[in-house]
Amino acid sequence: MGEKTNPPKKGEAARKERLAEALRANLQKRKAQTRSRRAGDADHRSEGLPAAGKMHKD
Repeated sequence: MGEKTNPPKKGEAARKERLAEALRANLQKRKAQTRSRRAGDADHRSEGLPAAGKMHKD
């Protein structure tokens, strides 16, 4: 009825800013991953897969 919303505290604003920055960084990383996969380059992560190259016959 007479509810008022509390203004965001300093901690909340800082947290939202940190989360937004982390989200942007993650998005950029995922875009770079997608571009490298599309180009056929190797994934630069240590646990990534090697690029598709020549097939080796055993």
